[in-house]
Amino acid sequence: MWFKLGAASGLGRLLAIKFASLGAILVLWDINEEGNMETCRMIKEKRDAKVFAYTCDCSNRQDVYRVADQVKKEVGNVTILINNAGVVTGREFLQTPDHMVERSFLINAMSHFWTCKAFLPAMLEANHGHLVCISSLAGMTGINGLSDYCASKFAAYGFAESLHFELRLLRKSKVKTTIVCPYFIKTGMFEGCSTKYPLLLPMLKQEYAAQSILNAILEEQLYLIIPRFLHIALFLKQIISPNMMITMAEYLGMDVSLASFIERQKSEDVQTKTERKQQ
Repeated sequence: MWFKLGAASGLGRLLAIKFASLGAILVLWDINEEGNMETCRMIKEKRDAKVFAYTCDCSNRQDVYRVADQVKKEVGNVTILINNAGVVTGREFLQTPDHMVERSFLINAMSHFWTCKAFLPAMLEANHGHLVCISSLAGMTGINGLSDYCASKFAAYGFAESLHFELRLLRKSKVKTTIVCPYFIKTGMFEGCSTKYPLLLPMLKQEYAAQSILNAILEEQLYLIIPRFLHIALFLKQIISPNMMITMAEYLGMDVSLASFIERQKSEDVQTKTERKQQ
C-alpha cells in the first residue's frame, strides 16, 4: 500500500496518479479536503483503483496519530510512505513572523517525525517498507530569502538520513529510504521564481520531477538530486572558499532568483492588511 502526504495538488497529485497506474492501493492525506478529494476523483475516473482520501493537519501531532490509526483500521498497513507536505514563507528573516517560522518547521520537518512514528513500526515488523522524504536543494545549501524554509528542509534531510543509517546499522532492517532534493519545481509554491541559466539550473517541470521521483523509489535510490548539475555545484561548495561560493551564487543568479517571488509575497501582505482595515 502506498501512502501520500500532501496529495491535493501539484507534485503530490502527479505522484498519486503515477502510482495508481502501477496498481498501488493509495492512501491520500492533505489538509485541503477539496483538493484531496479531487485527486481521488481524478484517479478513479481514469482507472479502477483503490483510493482512500483522508483530511489531516500534518502540523498537528495528535491529528496525525488519530488519522493514522483510522487508516490502519480501515485500509491496513502502509508499505511506502511519501511525505511531500510543504509550505514556503518567502520572506527575509527579520520580516518573517514567529508563527510562520513555527509553521514551516511543523509542516516541513516535524510531520516527518509523526508520520514515521505512526507507520514505521509495522514496516519493521514485516521487515519491508520504504520511507520517502521530499526535501529540497534548500535542504542542502542556504538560500537567501528562505531562512525558515531552508532550516526546516535541512531538518527533514537530516532526519531522513539519520533514520536510514539507524535502520540499516542498528536494526539491520530492509526498510528502504529515498531522500529527494530537487531545485525549484514549477508549482504554485514557488510561483514567480526565476533562473538565470535554465540549461544549468532549470525550473523543474512537475512531470519530470514526478517521474524522476517514481524511478528513484522503484530503483531504491537513497539520494535523488535533480537536476544533475546540482551534484557539481554541491561538490564545489565543499572545496571552495565562502567568498568564491558567493561569487558562484551570484553568477548563477541565486541572488535574484527569488526577487519576483518575494515581491509577490510583499504585495499579498499589503493586500491582506488593506482588506483587514476595510473590514
